[in-house]
Amino acid sequence: MVTGPLVLGVDSGGSGLRVALADAAAPGSAETLAGRQPVRTGPDGIDAGHMRELLLPMARTLLERSGHGGGDTVSAVVIGAAGMATLGDGLRAVLPRALASALGARTVGLAADAVTAYAGALGQSPGAVVAAGTGMIALGTDLTGWRRADGWGHLLGDCGSGAWIGRAGLEAALRAHDGRRGGSLPLLERSTAVLGPPHDLPALLYPRTDRPAVLAAFAPEVAACAGRDPVAAGILTRAAEAIAESAAAVCPPATAAPEGCRVSLTGGLFRIGDPLLVPLRAELARLAPHAAQAPASGDPLAGALLLAGALATDSLRLPTHPTMLHVYDGSGRSIPTTHGGQPRSNTGI
Repeated sequence: MVTGPLVLGVDSGGSGLRVALADAAAPGSAETLAGRQPVRTGPDGIDAGHMRELLLPMARTLLERSGHGGGDTVSAVVIGAAGMATLGDGLRAVLPRALASALGARTVGLAADAVTAYAGALGQSPGAVVAAGTGMIALGTDLTGWRRADGWGHLLGDCGSGAWIGRAGLEAALRAHDGRRGGSLPLLERSTAVLGPPHDLPALLYPRTDRPAVLAAFAPEVAACAGRDPVAAGILTRAAEAIAESAAAVCPPATAAPEGCRVSLTGGLFRIGDPLLVPLRAELARLAPHAAQAPASGDPLAGALLLAGALATDSLRLPTHPTMLHVYDGSGRSIPTTHGGQPRSNTGI
């Protein structure tokens, strides 16, 4: 039973919506609900109406379960959503006021999913987080601003991601089929067994709207071949180098993290294990000697709850930003903060 000020955390991604309700002082103890329907996106970005339609019934169910279904207000809500940074204008325009009206929320935070992943992994401490699955993004902070590297999608970046590894593995398979250098017979055998004859691959991949996911699904096959195939092992080594490069680019400098930059690796890609992690650790040690790998304390939903608790208790330390982490009052107006600044990357973007 929740007895203190209420906070709500939301994690919205491609697999659906997860919602958690907790006491602001104890965000680690929460009631949760999960829905399998993802929030729609369209020409105007993330669909705010659809988000509201999915979220509010789940929130009310959690309130009723906790004994707070009789009009009690939620002190703070934080929503972490995939695509928030680039597709979240509609949410930012509509959702804070809608949540204040429906739930009595006094403070609303809208965050990129990389920010809630960061908060879940490292809390409100300086450091860096790599979130890698189908895609890959690295995010770091010294608590005065954000640094971002990659996360540009499978056509322009996401280097070292599941989609990147899968595409490289299929290219090596096709090279073996053609008799070109750099080919891999083991990867050709696996691609044929899993996806069909080589000449069918273009028709299978190019028309698909979920092409990155299809590519990423082949990454475990590359990892399975790495122990007996130097081409597959080389692909994972190059992936590790790309991930380490992004992590090093966002690590706070040693002057901002004198005890070392904690780096947390999150996401399903790292289940590949040692064929990826061993070269990744070695390359990260070379590029950022002050970096030290730290296990993630929690997932993005835990991060959303932690941030909501921080807003409810006026203890937010992570920097706010117009698209990465934006805070609103119950009337939908932005709340000024002392943090902020544009997210920086190694290219100054």
